[in-house]
Amino acid sequence: MIGHGFMGAAHSQAWRVAPRFFDLPLQPEPTLLVGRDAGRTAAAAAKWGWAETATDWREAVAREDIDVIDIVTPGASHAEIAIAALQAGKHVLCEKPLANTADEARAMAEAAAVARTSSGARAMVGFTYRRLPATTHARNLVAAGAVGDVRQVRAVYLQDWLVDADAPLTWRLQQEQAGSGVLGDLAAHAVDLAQYITGLRLSEVSGTLETLVPTRPIPADSPAAATDDADGKAHGGGLGGTAGGSEERGPVTVDDVALFTGRFDTGVLGSFEASRMATGRKNALRVEISGTRGALSFDLEDLNFLDFYDYTAPADRQGFTRIMVTEPAHPYMEAWWPAGHSLGYEHGFVHQAKDFVEAVAAGTDPSPSFADGLQVQEVLDAVSRSAGKSSVWTPVA
Repeated sequence: MIGHGFMGAAHSQAWRVAPRFFDLPLQPEPTLLVGRDAGRTAAAAAKWGWAETATDWREAVAREDIDVIDIVTPGASHAEIAIAALQAGKHVLCEKPLANTADEARAMAEAAAVARTSSGARAMVGFTYRRLPATTHARNLVAAGAVGDVRQVRAVYLQDWLVDADAPLTWRLQQEQAGSGVLGDLAAHAVDLAQYITGLRLSEVSGTLETLVPTRPIPADSPAAATDDADGKAHGGGLGGTAGGSEERGPVTVDDVALFTGRFDTGVLGSFEASRMATGRKNALRVEISGTRGALSFDLEDLNFLDFYDYTAPADRQGFTRIMVTEPAHPYMEAWWPAGHSLGYEHGFVHQAKDFVEAVAAGTDPSPSFADGLQVQEVLDAVSRSAGKSSVWTPVA
């Protein structure tokens, strides 16, 4: 695994837990953890059960005993690491968004296609919210016709960890490291989940991007961009997340809020909002699908439930039904606890590891593939281009 921290912890736990709850055809062995700082990397390896450490990702790519490269670094390094790993015949799991630019994502998708035929190496991008029992169940219900023809899609992803104007300037607020702000960080999830559940693809968008706090304090103890993590968020909230009294401020070069309308390939309209300035919202990824026969509604802050409306029911019985998605018949749940015993945020990563290992063992393409990751990146790129042209409707490449 290249990188560590918040997302590294989630991936590490997943690799350890997946073979203990699911009967996997291959057994993951957490062999090598890579980070820039030797001391912090060693501490993370000891905590999460990695056998060895290194400070150069090229060592992992070169080693013959490494079969899988798991990338949880900032987006600026995704393309270089992933392409090198695929060319070396390694299977690759890469955190979202796939890359910082559509061009980088395209190069990664092309490298994955070449590796598939030349060495059999497989590649997957980590949109883990697809793998929650409720969201997978929602996708299955739509595919089975439970909501009829999809007529409208609404998706929002709201957090508030940047509400404090004196929260420090981290790498996620710098375009050269993150590529974009909330657009790539949160809107990417909203786009992927909306497309995944409906089975539709966005074909054109009209968007607006806004930076609400133009400068932030530069942390006194380290460069603003320094991190080995793929998710350097200032979790903990409140107004205490300051930069330790630093008076020097640097420019925020990414967006804080993204709003856009999208048209899917069937002509269906969708509305999307992403914000890291939504006071009081901690991790509110919400998707609602409205159709001719019913509707579905999901909220990540209540992830064990899915709301379903059956428009075909008699009028005196209509209303949203709250489904607790913990029965053995629900996706992934047969391997876990008895019905009514809830799962948490980390379980999506466990399911991701399971599905990845099973695909590699079967010699099939895991989903979402790098091509899927590229398609989401093309949507984000179209939103960014639209915002730069006064929100004109812009086609998705």
